[in-house]
Amino acid sequence: MRRLTGMTDGAELSHSEEAMSLRIPKDKTLAIIMGGGSDTRLFPLTEKRAKPAVPVGAKYRLVDIPISNCLNSGFRQVYVLTQFNTESLHRHIAGTYKFDIFTTSFVEILAAQQTHEGARWYQGTADAVRQNLHYFLQRPYEHYLILSSDQLYRMDYGDLLRAHIESGADVTLSTTPVDRQTASSFGILQSNTGRRILRFEEKPSDYKFLDELRIPPDLLNELGRPAGAELYQGSMGVYVFNRKVLVDALANDHRDFGKHIIPASLRKYKVFCYIFRGYWEDIGTIRAFFEANLALTDPAPAFNFFDHTNPIYTQQRLLPASKVSGTQAERAIIADGCMITDARIDRAVIGIRSVIESGTTIRDSVLMGADLYEDEVTDPEPGTPRLGIGRGCSIEGAIIDKNARIGDGVVITPDGKPGKLDGPNYYVREGVVVVPKSAVISSGTRI
Repeated sequence: MRRLTGMTDGAELSHSEEAMSLRIPKDKTLAIIMGGGSDTRLFPLTEKRAKPAVPVGAKYRLVDIPISNCLNSGFRQVYVLTQFNTESLHRHIAGTYKFDIFTTSFVEILAAQQTHEGARWYQGTADAVRQNLHYFLQRPYEHYLILSSDQLYRMDYGDLLRAHIESGADVTLSTTPVDRQTASSFGILQSNTGRRILRFEEKPSDYKFLDELRIPPDLLNELGRPAGAELYQGSMGVYVFNRKVLVDALANDHRDFGKHIIPASLRKYKVFCYIFRGYWEDIGTIRAFFEANLALTDPAPAFNFFDHTNPIYTQQRLLPASKVSGTQAERAIIADGCMITDARIDRAVIGIRSVIESGTTIRDSVLMGADLYEDEVTDPEPGTPRLGIGRGCSIEGAIIDKNARIGDGVVITPDGKPGKLDGPNYYVREGVVVVPKSAVISSGTRI
């Protein structure tokens, strides 16, 4: 991982890069990452942690994605707004994103708090920004980059800001083409040939609306898509606001950007779209999160953590290299500090400090690992299995959250189960079995 300490805002640039950067006021742009509230879509992964702290890709956290995009794009003044189960998220950010004293760079937490002006929790994305607006206005920022924390993508936000400035927009939404099947899960917009947004519908379910909002053939052609493709511009939840416009847009009691602020802004401001053409995946549901993680094991995944020019940063844990003995592994990602013995692994993501004992098969599954090794645990419950996966287990179609203790001979599979089920020490969501954080599964259990 590239070191963060010592990163400065005055890094050397080529002449062309310098000329380009002069037009983009990155030092006068503040990035605001929405940490989310009491999330239900990723439950039970969010039962004991904030959504941005959910592990992804064996060793990262969801929040590392937008923060790394900011840093790689040259935006190094970042706030993360949080309010729910924040301890692990705060610890991760404090231990990861450190800059030296010679820069104005920062990645800081702004948690919901009681003040003389109010004592209520954030009521939505717009309300979260509103409650912290006085902090955001203390410095002479010209633009505000508002980002979500449950998406997997790589974007140069400099390109987005450049398009925003060149179009003369007051507000810019980043969009991605989505198909009809998923369109009802997004804010869908319609724009003219100049990219100005004419209409915005939040999660439209009426087929009539969808037919009216299809991307027209000429724009499809420009995007390199077939003229007859049934695609729609879906909002990515990535916004750029000019300073005065943000203040004015929040001078009300509207709670959410997608539901309230953006539709109202179409009537008052110049709102444009920026069409993103790269890989982007909303991983805010269990099924989407599960499939996006497993896709990382493909030989040439759509999203690649091995991009050394635009790395995804995360905490440096100084763990030993993983030790794998007598194991057959195909399409597997194995993080640091693991101990795997005489196992079979087929299409699986194995998180940090995972312990997998002999005779165990892991197939189409995501293991998040552990925060400690067994000998680091203070006074473990007597008679409970050790941290990790015991001997002779069979685990398929599952997410095993951190610090789980799974005994010998345990069988876990979604076969024969409904799409949603709450069981003892496990859940089924969208056909995926989820063993929650710190769960104990006794030897011989069949799930």
